[in-house]
Amino acid sequence: MPDYRRSILEGGTFFFTVVAYNRQPILTTPVAREILRSAWINVQERFPFTTDAVCLLPEHIHCIWTLPEGDFNYSVRWKEIKRLFTRDYLRQVGPGEFRNKSHQKQGEAAIWQRRFWEHTIQNQEDLARHVEYILFNPVKHGLVESVSGWPWSSFHQFVKLGLYPNEWGGSELREDKDIAFGE
Repeated sequence: MPDYRRSILEGGTFFFTVVAYNRQPILTTPVAREILRSAWINVQERFPFTTDAVCLLPEHIHCIWTLPEGDFNYSVRWKEIKRLFTRDYLRQVGPGEFRNKSHQKQGEAAIWQRRFWEHTIQNQEDLARHVEYILFNPVKHGLVESVSGWPWSSFHQFVKLGLYPNEWGGSELREDKDIAFGE
């Protein structure tokens, strides 16, 4: 089995990509959004973290978190979010995709991919680049023509805070700077 090494930076800021099993487009359904919101809040209350940016797409999530000083364990947070989401999704919606033998043996539902992509944010430039990647992702995937057209993103909060104009992020933006983050 591969040896996965995760960054250990207490109080660090991290970019994540978390993907639904077989890229099932389930995450933006009304029931899934509510279940995910509830799981996110539950875990955030028990294991504090700040959500600096987030974008929910049909089959994956991109986000940036900052952990409290002295804490580096983002893995427990993702494990709990995925566990709570899976439990409630199975109760309210039913089983996901067909479970292969490995999933059956491990007692896992076919809701999430087992792992997630993580990148430690290095500095303000790195943070800005990843925030823009997150915000622009729905346009990149052809879901909307402009960032303002996607409802499940931090973009709208950033506009309210005056950090971005509402017109930012049309389909022509950053085509020359496409970065592949865990997709």
